[in-house]
Amino acid sequence: MEEEKRQHLEFIQNITTRMNANSFQIKGLSITIVSALLAIYASTPKIVFIFIGIPPTLLFWFLDSYYLLQERKIRGVYNDVTGLKQINHVRLYEIPIEKYTKEIDKQFSFWNVFLSKTIMWLYLSMIVFLVIIGVLLNFKDCLIN
Repeated sequence: MEEEKRQHLEFIQNITTRMNANSFQIKGLSITIVSALLAIYASTPKIVFIFIGIPPTLLFWFLDSYYLLQERKIRGVYNDVTGLKQINHVRLYEIPIEKYTKEIDKQFSFWNVFLSKTIMWLYLSMIVFLVIIGVLLNFKDCLIN
């Protein structure tokens, strides 16, 4: 039984590792797209290329929040299997993430994850940066005179 429990924990840990990798790739892709749009703006000074970066950044923010929420649920399963916390009963080789809802703990709420410090500062700062740069460049003639 102990060997099976250890193997179950390994399965859960592997899933958590994949979720971390996905989250990292999403962050990298988001930064790459915004940087590419800024490079396009530099070669063709059209302000629209700066503002086009905002919707993909929001999309990646939602996607990253989804992966972080799934990771938190899987960590909840891990904690229950190890006995660190006992929120739900988890059978051997079961990963019942649907049992981990915001009613059980607020950490399993999508909006709690969306506004968490770990990702909010990255995406919010990117959006604010794009808006400020776009507005300043759009009204640069007014600011200079």
